[in-house]
Amino acid sequence: MILTLFLLLFLMLFLNIPVFISLILSSMIILNFFTSIPVAIVAQRMFAGIDKFSLMAVPFFIFAANIMNKGGLAPRIVRFANTLVGHLSGGLAFTVVLSCMFLAAVSGSAPATVIAIAVLMLPPMTKAGYGKSFTLGLIIASSSVAVIIPPSIGMIVYGSVTGTSIGKLFIAGFLPGIIYSGAFMLYSYWYAKRKRIALKQRATFKEIIEAFKEGGWALGIPVIIIGGIYGGIFTPTEAAGIAAAYAMFVALFIYKELSLKGLLDVAFESALSTAQIMIILAGASVFAWFLTRHQVPSQLAEILMGFGSSKLFILLIMNVILLIAGMFLDPASIQMIMAPLFLPIAISINIDAVHLGIIMVVNGAIGMFTPPFGLNLFVASSISKTPLGKLVPPVIPFIIISIISLLIITYIPTISLWLPTLLFGK
Repeated sequence: MILTLFLLLFLMLFLNIPVFISLILSSMIILNFFTSIPVAIVAQRMFAGIDKFSLMAVPFFIFAANIMNKGGLAPRIVRFANTLVGHLSGGLAFTVVLSCMFLAAVSGSAPATVIAIAVLMLPPMTKAGYGKSFTLGLIIASSSVAVIIPPSIGMIVYGSVTGTSIGKLFIAGFLPGIIYSGAFMLYSYWYAKRKRIALKQRATFKEIIEAFKEGGWALGIPVIIIGGIYGGIFTPTEAAGIAAAYAMFVALFIYKELSLKGLLDVAFESALSTAQIMIILAGASVFAWFLTRHQVPSQLAEILMGFGSSKLFILLIMNVILLIAGMFLDPASIQMIMAPLFLPIAISINIDAVHLGIIMVVNGAIGMFTPPFGLNLFVASSISKTPLGKLVPPVIPFIIISIISLLIITYIPTISLWLPTLLFGK
């Protein structure tokens, strides 16, 4: 029955049926033909799956991200990043990666980061000799760090499903995010050296200060979010509302690049994005409930333990499963479905829940640009007017690099746990 459920799900996904319909319809078919449970329970479980206080943060972070893109915050962040690293070998590529990290800390949205960076950096990087293919591959891959560096919707979903502290998950994401992005920088440095790309002139101290002054208001968002949470001023959910209000204030009254009409358009766009995410989460919650009800977590644990009690091997199998899931599902759905399955196994072999959350989030980030359904690929294809098939070869090296980073993060738990332990204790 469970095998049939997964076969139905993947068949529907291959047929390009929307993800939320695939999740809900496959569950309904199995309930109707293989159980005596009334199908009407699906609606109840959909509502229960998203009826969580922590998920209220999602629409606010999406709203903040869209304001950032339309309100002039993104170009200022890119300019500041360029003054810091633009003169180095591979400097423009470094600017892309560093900007993605800054924007990730502002918005938490990988697709929004792709849009902002592609519009700003694709023309100058192509002109500098990096080539359109490499540039698009770098932007598509680097933007996925938004799933890892807080605020992260994937972390919010994982925390709401497992009961893990979202605050701890947020702080745990910083070092893995730096390692993940740093690996792309190393590859970019090698690429620039091999292509003998000319160096740019170093920015003067005055230019750096001016860029910081312009971008400082935008960079204030992560300071408010993280500082407020760990200063005990507000919860992660409240931080999302504060971030949205702050972004709105900066765009309307400081940079003055967003009108009231533009703000209404952004609100409408954010409402649509929120609805898309929430309906997927609702569908995933039905799927996860069905798996849990039929004791799939315990069965999966027995299967994995049957291969031996080696923590290294079990973590490897988990990563393989998550990477495959990432080819078809978005990070939030992966958290909703897989977290209840993997958490009991992780606890049984003494893997910290926060560390597991980071492992799952990094896998979700890789899934954002893994064919065939990596969302970043579709967004970049639309922005750059490049056929999807031509975007796959450029991202292959970045997929390999990101998997290496994933293994480092997986097998060195201190990377994820050092900051939470330092701030919160054990």
